[in-house]
Amino acid sequence: MNNIFIGLLIIALGAFCQSSCYVPINKIKRWSWESYWIVQGVFAWIAFPVLGALLSVPQGHSLGELFTEADPFMLWMTVLFGALWGVGGLTFGLSMRYLGVALGQSIALGTCAALGTIMGPVFLNIFFPSLDAMASLTASVVIGVLATLLGIAIIGMAGSMKAKSLSEEEKRKAVKDFNFPKGIAIALLAGFMSGCFNVGLAFGQGICFTGVNPMFATLPATMLVTLGGFVTNAVYCFWQNSRNHTWGDYALGGVWGNNLVFCALAGLLWYSQFFGLALGKGFLPEDSAFYTLSFCILMALNVVFSNLWGIFLKEWRGCSRATISVLVTGIAILILSSFLPQLI
Repeated sequence: MNNIFIGLLIIALGAFCQSSCYVPINKIKRWSWESYWIVQGVFAWIAFPVLGALLSVPQGHSLGELFTEADPFMLWMTVLFGALWGVGGLTFGLSMRYLGVALGQSIALGTCAALGTIMGPVFLNIFFPSLDAMASLTASVVIGVLATLLGIAIIGMAGSMKAKSLSEEEKRKAVKDFNFPKGIAIALLAGFMSGCFNVGLAFGQGICFTGVNPMFATLPATMLVTLGGFVTNAVYCFWQNSRNHTWGDYALGGVWGNNLVFCALAGLLWYSQFFGLALGKGFLPEDSAFYTLSFCILMALNVVFSNLWGIFLKEWRGCSRATISVLVTGIAILILSSFLPQLI
């Protein structure tokens, strides 16, 4: 039980870091969205994942050796689902543009948590029925996923109540481009595509050196997934640079020092969620519901902390007590869902 608690604590720390990664982005100066998004992506999806993956490499070996000896099908499926996850990452940012940090992350991450947990075993079972991956979807896991969805639905209800109770001026004051219908549609799409991250991890779970510390075992797969996501994001961001004539952002020498620091910080905070997931899973029994639900737990805690940031950033300012009560109820259910397997 102590190891499970330590594992969940590490995952929670990673979730807190991820929910905080958009704070340093607010400090970036004179760059368009596409410019700072891809620069922070270099840190979040390339630099830090490579450093993390190196922790899983025994002395005298290399990542190149690991990937050369890996099953090519598993390796490329891991990268492919990473590229699909990258689409979710792009729409993820839009969901927060129209719904705010709290509600946008809640809907997108909630959908991601549920579908990501389910889709991993389902896709593995399609390609490799002999692995019996579906056996990991036990009653405890399904109940945990449903509890997460319930918490997300309640938070979504709070968002709907917020949209109905505030005037247009108040909505714009909290979130400049607030648009509930458009935001919900984009957030659901973002959540579905973002769930592909866990599918990529499922295909890449065997890509590690024999005898590696369990805490670092999934870090090479994480790197492959984020590599695929980086490619998708780079193509889109560079297209936006051309479309919006913002290539000049990279030539603004006076802001490079400031922007590079905050992009690196944002990237580090973002990557911390999956670094924490890898370390946390190392403390969880592989045959437990906690292990299967670890991705879902991470996303649920991301929602909890993002809503706390939303409250801190006054995105819920002006809402009624009833709305805040519904929001707090949803947060409480999400926290409970993280420990539910132990209570069943």
